[in-house]
Amino acid sequence: MRGIHISSPATAVKMAMKNLLKEDDIKKALDQFKAADSFDHKKFFDVVGLKALSAENVKLVFQALDVDASGFIEEEELKFVLKGFSADGRDLTDMETKAFLAAADKDGDGKIGIDEFEALVHE
Repeated sequence: MRGIHISSPATAVKMAMKNLLKEDDIKKALDQFKAADSFDHKKFFDVVGLKALSAENVKLVFQALDVDASGFIEEEELKFVLKGFSADGRDLTDMETKAFLAAADKDGDGKIGIDEFEALVHE
């Protein structure tokens, strides 16, 4: 019995993300925000191609970025969000992380839920 074996649901989600976003767009978006404190989530979502995705596909990307599979992107995960798109991505500064969290966290629980993320992308 031979077949494709996917080691975990996380691997499947990461593969789905690669299929949803173009490598060139990811590189272009990461290059645009290489400098510390230059990150703008609205511009990033547009350049990387997230804004053009359906709500369902944005939620698949969220699952890939939710490293601990808690159903939320917490502040600690948010700092490394660009690495979720590419290993070459830089860490967000504390200021960028806090601004990103404040923009997305509509219910004030200190983390970003899947619906909050999707709403932020399509804002």
